[in-house]
Amino acid sequence: MDDGVSRRPAGGQQIGLNNRRPATQAQPANLADLLERVLDKGIVVAGDITLALGSVDILTLKIRLLIASVDKAQEIGINWWQSDPSLSSRARVLTEERDRLLERVNRLEERLGMQADELKAKDPGEDNERKADGAS
Repeated sequence: MDDGVSRRPAGGQQIGLNNRRPATQAQPANLADLLERVLDKGIVVAGDITLALGSVDILTLKIRLLIASVDKAQEIGINWWQSDPSLSSRARVLTEERDRLLERVNRLEERLGMQADELKAKDPGEDNERKADGAS
């Protein structure tokens, strides 16, 4: 409905028939909008820095930086913080459990090794008999 009357939007700026902004003009983004867009889409910064003396490369730094929200990172398959014991209490518990199980396996292997050594020490001729039976 075009009645020639100026309208005042929520922002307070008066928009009339003669002073309307074109719809294609980009609105300046504030910091919160920009941050939301970056975290939603993600941004990758990549670069290589090489320190050379003459034609000999002394040091090369490869920089890869990904800035994204946690949801976006998980969506693209990045979730290292879930398995890092210094960042996740669940990962810490799993690491401690793994260490206990490794100790237990090592103790069991030692006991089995000692038992095998004891059996060999008791009857060393038994192995020779088995070999002779298997050969015939």
